[in-house]
Formats: sequence, structure tokens, C-alpha cells
Amino acid sequence: MQIADLGDVQLHYRVDGDPDGAPVVFSNSLGTDLRLWDPILPLLPKGLKFIRYDKRGHGLSSGPGAPYSMGALVRDAEQLLDLLEIRDCAFVGLSIGGMIAQGLAVKRLDLVRAMVLSNTAAKIGTADMWNDRINAVKAGGIESLADAVMERWFSKAFRATPELALWRNMLVRQPRDGYAGCSAAIAGTDFFTPTSGLRLPTLGIAGDQDGATPPDLVRETVNLIPGSQFHLMKGAGHLPCVENPVEYAGVLTQFLADIGHV
Repeated sequence: MQIADLGDVQLHYRVDGDPDGAPVVFSNSLGTDLRLWDPILPLLPKGLKFIRYDKRGHGLSSGPGAPYSMGALVRDAEQLLDLLEIRDCAFVGLSIGGMIAQGLAVKRLDLVRAMVLSNTAAKIGTADMWNDRINAVKAGGIESLADAVMERWFSKAFRATPELALWRNMLVRQPRDGYAGCSAAIAGTDFFTPTSGLRLPTLGIAGDQDGATPPDLVRETVNLIPGSQFHLMKGAGHLPCVENPVEYAGVLTQFLADIGHV
């Protein structure tokens, strides 16, 4: 575990794999920390350098006063990669992490040579929807939303397993202000126009039981980028890397091989 002091925020991050390998950066979803990627890392090819981090207001990172802007979240990722002297990474972003991926690629194409847009979109939901969620968190904490979030995140089959408790606990133990702050960033983001100007290898991944970013929403965003690929994972919800890590890792490995990253 390491901490990156970026001035107004301190980001918890960790680096795994081959320190000299081609870099793969992971950015996780709202309400999770970098452990989201634990299930797939052992299944990915040897020789890669894996960088994960907790975005501001999540996990072991600091939480500046909410609300946050998407520009701030993109800048956090940019400054972290600059600090670590990372260039030409494959950036894997899930949900809000996929929005950060889009914003970073638009801003700093020298940092990102390929993107995986997992369970995400150029625009997610409406401002009113997110503001209602922010108000609910402020009034009753994340616990007040937890059961509804689990229904959006996971398939019915996974919700019947003991593992559900792990992810519910991760959600409710995130800082309240961090969850609300990142919700505000999503509420204010519409990347349709900038993302449509991107030209880099892109893979979209969706779960057919995703209640947060349904497959058609993911596909619509991925289709903005010419030559992109799309993969639908059946029987999986919003966090398919958790529900089916073998398939997820396999799809990611094939994409990395296709673009010459492994």
C-alpha cells in the first residue's frame, strides 16, 4: 500500500505484477475500493504492471469536501500516472471509472493507448436522479440505499450467495461524503461529444443483468469510437469482474493481446 500526495488529495494506490511490464491501470466504481479487481488479477497474463487506486473519498484515499467534479477525478488519475511516470497504459474503468477513462483519454492521449469501458457510459442517469441519491445519503447514510444498490449491482443468483455481504459491507463503509461527492461528479457529466472524437483501441464490457448501466447504454457509448469492440457477459450485473472473473479476465486478456499490450 502506498500513498500519493497530490496536494489537495492523497490517493491510496498499489502496484502489482512486473514492475517493468506494460502498464494496465484500473479505476473502480462508485462505492467500491481497489479490491474490486482482486478476483481478476491472478488470472491475467504475467509480465504486466498493474496499477490500482482508490479515487478521492473512497477506500484509504483522503476525502476533500464534497461535491466533486469529473474534472477533479480525471485530474487525480492524471497526476497519479504522471507521478508514477506511466505512459501508454491500457486503462480499465468500471462505471464512474469508465467515465474517468474517457475524460483522461480526451485530455491526455499520451497516457492512454487503449481503454476498456466496463459497465459505464458517456452519460449515466439524470442530474435529478443523482441529486435524489445524494440527498438520501446525506439524510440516512449509504445504508439507506444499500439494498437497492445490491439489486442494481448483482444478478439474482449472486445475491443469494454469502459473498454478497462482502460487497454490501464495502459499499456502506465508504465515506458518506465521498459517495455523495462522486455522485455529484456523475450527475454533471456528459461525455458524448468528447468521447465521439476519440480514436484509440476500445473494448466495451456489459452485463446482461446490470441494473445501473444496461447493455444498450454501454454499447451506445462504445459505438461512438470507430473500430471498438463490445462484449456482453451473460448472467452478470454491474460488477461482472466479481460475478465471473474467469470470463472477464479472459476477455480482457484477449483485448490486451489484440492490441499488442502483452
